[in-house]
Amino acid sequence: MAAADSKIFLVTGVSSGLGRAFAKGALAAGHRVIGTVRRVGDAEAFAALAAGKAHPLVIDVTDFDAIPAAVAEAEKQIGAIDVLVNNAGYGHEGTLEESSLDDLQRQFAANVFGPVAMMKAVLPGMRARRRGHIVNVTSMGGFITMPGISFYCGSKFALEGISESLGKEVAAFGIRVIALAPGQFRTDWAGRSMDRTPRSISDYDAVMDPIRAARLAKSGNQPGDPAKAAQALLALVEAEKPPVRLFLGEDALALVEQKIEGMKAEVSVWNKLSRSTSFA
Repeated sequence: MAAADSKIFLVTGVSSGLGRAFAKGALAAGHRVIGTVRRVGDAEAFAALAAGKAHPLVIDVTDFDAIPAAVAEAEKQIGAIDVLVNNAGYGHEGTLEESSLDDLQRQFAANVFGPVAMMKAVLPGMRARRRGHIVNVTSMGGFITMPGISFYCGSKFALEGISESLGKEVAAFGIRVIALAPGQFRTDWAGRSMDRTPRSISDYDAVMDPIRAARLAKSGNQPGDPAKAAQALLALVEAEKPPVRLFLGEDALALVEQKIEGMKAEVSVWNKLSRSTSFA
C-alpha cells in the first residue's frame, strides 16, 4: 500500500472479538490502528501485533469525560484519525421484567453513550479536514428483535438511528457514517462477554429457558468468520459511495428480509387506520 493510501483507524474494544479482527485486518492492509483497551496487559498484547503501527489507548468508553482528551492526545502522538470504528460494547440477556434499570443504564452507557462520546471527539477534526469515516458496529438486533435481549436490541436500535441521522448532518463535510450490523459471528459475545440477569419469574421459563440454552450452545460455533467481517469493513471504507447500513452475514440477511416482509404485510392490513387521522 502506498503511504498516501494508508489511513489511521481508531477502533474501540480491540482486546478480543470483532474489534480484534477489525484491527488485525486494518494492520494487515497497511494501515495504522489506535485500539482502545481497558487493561494495561491488553495494551501490551495489542502493541505487539505490529510494532510502530498498533497503538494501544487505555480507556473505558464509558468514561465519557476522559474521552476528548484521550483522543486528542492520540491524534497528537499518532496523527489525524481517518476512520473511527465504534465496536466496543456487550450484550445483556434477560427479560425486561426481570432486569433492572441499572442493567439498562449500563447497557446504554457502553453501547450508545460511549460511541456517541467517541464520535463527538473525532468529528471536529474530520469536519475541519472535510473527510472521514465513522463505522458504528450495531447488530442485526438493531433492526430485528428477539425475546430476552430487549435492552441490547434497544441500545442497537438507538445507535442505528443516531448513525443514520448523523450521516445526514455531516454528508456535506465529506464524512461518511455507516452502521455495520452483524449477525452471529464466532466471538465471545454470547459467552463470557454477555451479561446475564438471573432468572426469577417462572412465567417466563417457557420463553427464556430454551433461548438461553440455545445461545450458550451456539457460543463458539457461530457461522460468521470475524476475519471476513474485517475484510467487509475495509471494503466499506474504500467504497466511493458506502451504504447507510450493511447487514453482515447470511443469518442477518434472512431475518431482516423476513421482518421487512412482515412489516409490509402489517402496514397493508392497517393502512386504513393509519390514514384516518388527517383533518377532513
